[in-house]
Amino acid sequence: MKKKIPYIANLLTLIVFLVIFTFSSNEYANNKIVLKNLKEKYSIFAIPKPSSNLFFAGERVPLENPDIWERYDKELLKNTYWQSNTLLLYKRAAKYFPLIEPILEKNELPDDFKYLALIESGLENVSSPAGAKGFWQIMKSTAKEFNLEVNYEVDERYHLKKSTQAACEFLTSAKEKFGSWTLAAAAYNMGRSGLQKQMNRQKSYTYYDLLLNNETSRYVFRILAIKEIIENPKKYGFQFRTEDLYENIPTFKVMVNTSISSWADFSKEYDINYKILKLHNPWLRESYLTNKLKKKYYIEIPQKGNYSLQNNLTQSDSSLFNE
Repeated sequence: MKKKIPYIANLLTLIVFLVIFTFSSNEYANNKIVLKNLKEKYSIFAIPKPSSNLFFAGERVPLENPDIWERYDKELLKNTYWQSNTLLLYKRAAKYFPLIEPILEKNELPDDFKYLALIESGLENVSSPAGAKGFWQIMKSTAKEFNLEVNYEVDERYHLKKSTQAACEFLTSAKEKFGSWTLAAAAYNMGRSGLQKQMNRQKSYTYYDLLLNNETSRYVFRILAIKEIIENPKKYGFQFRTEDLYENIPTFKVMVNTSISSWADFSKEYDINYKILKLHNPWLRESYLTNKLKKKYYIEIPQKGNYSLQNNLTQSDSSLFNE
């Protein structure tokens, strides 16, 4: 019996080795299949350099300059492969561009500037750390310069149409000062005085020849990249149906020239609630309006049938919250 032990031990070792080898071989084979499938089904491609001229607001972009091409390519890659964010931007653009485009046209601004609002805020009423607010990310001082009302109760930087008009006026004045729409866009991002200081310091007078801060250096290229992708979605792999896009809810206006003690009570008069009233009028910043000067305000009210209100409490139940 003692002589058989080494034989049995060697046999067991061989069996273990064969099991491990078989498992490893199968795992290797499975990994090869997975990698093959990944390669066939999902590939990441570099984006070809455009063969034709590229323009921002009718002004040619010098892509033959390697620095310019790299800056544009960077933004194209970021927005192409950050698919969830770019698809969301496309959905919001379908909702809000029809409201922005007529105001740009009325002010004789190039249509490309709607993409400025898109990269500034993602078409959301956001607030920056520096205090810029709304779709167009307007600072308080700029708002007052272009006649937007800003106080605790009303902040028209959140009013889409009025803030778009203010942005148009700023860009028009910047174009008159600097001589190009490209520099006007740069001034919108970094301020007119900041841009003028850099132009005087560097003795260069075009956007593409200036060494600016990182955000402003990327600014026009971000606009160009998101414009290219949104205008040619399938070229960059974005697939969606018309019904996947967001739609703007039709509204009518109600003029108010008195104080409003409660916007919640006001909303009920039109069969909506406080939340919906504020969604359509984000520039109303408080739950009331004092309006001591009896100024006229026009409140957007959604047409009936667009919202289904979920009131799960009975009248007797709701009274519990008033006790």
